[in-house]
Amino acid sequence: MMLSAELAALFARDLTRLIQELNAFPDTASIWKTAPGVTNAAGTLALHLEGNLREYIGRQLGQIAFKRDRPLEFSARGVERDELIARLEAVKTQIPPVIAALSDAQLDAIYPENVIGKPITTRQFLIHLEGHLNYHLGQVDYLRRIATGKGAINLAAL
Repeated sequence: MMLSAELAALFARDLTRLIQELNAFPDTASIWKTAPGVTNAAGTLALHLEGNLREYIGRQLGQIAFKRDRPLEFSARGVERDELIARLEAVKTQIPPVIAALSDAQLDAIYPENVIGKPITTRQFLIHLEGHLNYHLGQVDYLRRIATGKGAINLAAL
C-alpha cells in the first residue's frame, strides 16, 4: 500500500473517532464546557481541527475553496453538536481522498507553505497534521470523560 493511502486511512479513522467522541457527549452544552486549567472546550477543538484540515489539506493540497478564520475557531461558542458533527462528516468525506490521491513525487515535494518555521516535505507535514489531529482527539476524549463521568468508548479501528 502506498504511503498516501495509509495516511488517508489514518485521517479517516481519526475523524471517525472524533465524531464518535462528539456523539458520546450527552448534549451541546457539555461539548462547550472546560475543566480547571483547560482553555479549550471540545467544541473549540472540533472547530479548530475542521479549519486546520480544510486549510492545510483541502485548500492547499486539494485546491478545494476554503477561507479559514482561525480566530473564530477559538472564539465561537455554542455551535450545536449536530452541526459540529455534520461539518466533521464533510471533512471526513473531503480530506482523505485528497491525501490518497497524492503521488510519491507530491509527498516528496516541499509543502507549499512554510507553516512550522522551516521548509518540510508534504509527507512530513501530513505526518505532523495526523499527530496534531490525534493530540486534540485525546484532549476531546478527556474533556468528554470529565463532562460525563464515563470512561473510554469503543472507537473505530483502522
